[in-house]
Amino acid sequence: MTLREAVLQALKEKKGEWLSGGALSESLNVSRTTVWNQIKALLAEGYEVDSSPKKGYRLCSPPDILSPVEVGPGLTCKVFGQTDYLYYQELDSTNNRARVLASEGYPEGTVVVADMQTAGRGRRGRSWYSPSNQGIYMSVILRPVLPLKEISRISLLTAVAVAETFEEELNLPARIKWPNDILINDKKVAGILSEAVTDMDGIEYIVVGIGMNINNQLQEFPGDFRTAATSARAEDARPVSRVKVLQGLLARLESHYLDLLAGSFEGTLKKGKSLSVAIGQVLRLDTINGFLVGKAIDIDENGFLLLRDQSGIVHTIISGEITILPLHPAEVLST
Repeated sequence: MTLREAVLQALKEKKGEWLSGGALSESLNVSRTTVWNQIKALLAEGYEVDSSPKKGYRLCSPPDILSPVEVGPGLTCKVFGQTDYLYYQELDSTNNRARVLASEGYPEGTVVVADMQTAGRGRRGRSWYSPSNQGIYMSVILRPVLPLKEISRISLLTAVAVAETFEEELNLPARIKWPNDILINDKKVAGILSEAVTDMDGIEYIVVGIGMNINNQLQEFPGDFRTAATSARAEDARPVSRVKVLQGLLARLESHYLDLLAGSFEGTLKKGKSLSVAIGQVLRLDTINGFLVGKAIDIDENGFLLLRDQSGIVHTIISGEITILPLHPAEVLST
């Protein structure tokens, strides 16, 4: 335990009551100046600490900081975040950092978390709005032994884990817009960016990035989003513990991932279908090769979207951008 962590633990043990600087310096066998320097370090990290010349120090409120000191004690994962949990107050992109770490050999389950991203990334080169201390911006390194054809299962299980987290931790009706968006009341609350490195032998690693809007205020979102944005706080009108949400997310993500590795994907697939806003809808699919209009009829065993066009041909869609279209008189698609 570092000296800063020891000071923090002592403050937490007082449960909001004052702790004198003299008592703290004596118990830690350091000078009062050293104690004050550690307090300043905690303040810089975002902890709210009151100080008084006569009373000493006290921790004002439970911190909502995504550091290993705060997240670790309540983390129930077997692997994810247990050995390598890298926390940054500010980072360009957690996916960028995780990709570097993965290339350097960091193990499966390495978690990268930032309280703020200066260049957060979404799909197709879009940016992800990542203001300080409001959302969850994290990436995890995976090294699955899977056939390449099953790689899309990772994106689906991640979407299920994120949606379940909103449902079960916050009682919010999250749904999945295939392949990588999470919606609440038709507004985007989270996004997923999976980036894989493969070779002739299979998958070398996958970096799964997740951005979740938690305590964001609606008026602060930029106005140029493709899909209207929302946050957990905006939907429920109360502040949310990001620490609790992240702990729950990592636990659910690991559970679905371990099921996949054990050959049990049926439950995840069933849940993904039940949460889908696309199945049964007429869609426009935009791909690098043009666009296609059809009715989404299912998601197959690998997480691919099945789209039936007006000619009755069923297309297996691996990736693309979907837009849900209003029903129209040409109900050929609904038969």
